[in-house]
Amino acid sequence: MARAIWKGSISFGLVNIPIALYPATQREELKFRLLRKSDLSPVNYKRVAEKDGREVPWDQIVKGYEYDKGKYVVLKNEDFQRVDVEATQTVDIQDFVKQEEVDPVFFYKPYYLEPQKGGDKAYALLRDALKKSGKIGIAKVVIKTREYLASVKPEDGALVLELMHFAEELADTNKLHVPKKVELCKREMDMATALIDSMSSKWNPEKYRDEYREALMGIIEEKVEAGGKEIEEKPKKAPKPTKVIDLVSVLQKSLEQTGAKKKVTAKSRGKKAQPTKKAA
Repeated sequence: MARAIWKGSISFGLVNIPIALYPATQREELKFRLLRKSDLSPVNYKRVAEKDGREVPWDQIVKGYEYDKGKYVVLKNEDFQRVDVEATQTVDIQDFVKQEEVDPVFFYKPYYLEPQKGGDKAYALLRDALKKSGKIGIAKVVIKTREYLASVKPEDGALVLELMHFAEELADTNKLHVPKKVELCKREMDMATALIDSMSSKWNPEKYRDEYREALMGIIEEKVEAGGKEIEEKPKKAPKPTKVIDLVSVLQKSLEQTGAKKKVTAKSRGKKAQPTKKAA
């Protein structure tokens, strides 16, 4: 487990639980450097002013907010301090709500909560009570200098703090050009449902891998072994573009590929075989 990034407490009512915050996800991005082609010398970035193209030293750089096209207002450190929220080191639970009532789009970054000395019993009490009630805690928490909306929920024997978007951060779906109401025939719906059923399985997160990253690492390793030389690329067949003209035929082909049609045929044969058996 990585080092705790934050230590504080969970607070709800008069209960305080000492906890430590740990990242619940890990993703090692492949880092690339820009190089000069002739000698592979790393290329550095420079802070250049748009007006005259001259490099600007750090002590001459200020933060500005563009309130109109090409018009800025400068903000100093004192301005940020004036609106700085109080860092209470507390996950302050303000409400408990049913988890299914919260749209998943609100959640975006999970952290594990670990109880600290003296907090085991209260930690277990909150975890088990949340699990039994089917509810999650909605909280405010200050991490570094920013205030976040977050949820506290039980997950695999632990409590998870998941950062959330505020309502005003979400884009308005009413601005999307999506079909409001479309006439669908029963056959199309039955076949689509059958296709979903044939492709359904139990959730297994280990099944899904970052194939792009693995393939890219494979190419990098090949180049390292080849001493940086170019590797001959094998030609790939470009997929033929398909046009969805007849939705029913496309669904039918999809069902055939997943084997659903064979299952349906087997069932229908079994049903037909029963009268023959009685007749015999």
